Amino acid sequence: MKHLGTMLGTAIAGMFVFAVWGKFASEYGIAGGWFAGLIIIGTMWFLNHYIGIHNNDGAWVDMALGIGVAGIMMGVFKDGVQAGIDALPTLVIVILGGITGGIVAYKLEQYLAKKEEEIAA
Repeated sequence: MKHLGTMLGTAIAGMFVFAVWGKFASEYGIAGGWFAGLIIIGTMWFLNHYIGIHNNDGAWVDMALGIGVAGIMMGVFKDGVQAGIDALPTLVIVILGGITGGIVAYKLEQYLAKKEEEIAA
């Protein structure tokens, strides 16, 4: 049931992001974009993480993954499968960026732990 809650929570977040955020930003400019981000992401984070719809006990999946999948699938449903194929190079770059960020964060944690050990010794 938790996995279903994760899928539903992230899908709902994705639908709100792509249905509302752009309209707020186009109507009210930068302030509208910030407001939409605060309201949409804040509310969905509260529901998904604090209330507990989101799966925090098993495989960790961030809301951003669900929002990204919702955006890609919106393009696929609207413009056809070719839209998904056209998105593949961008997805590869995003995945490589995520891997690079993870490696850098791990190395930084190692460095900081080593420094802390040196200070303690």
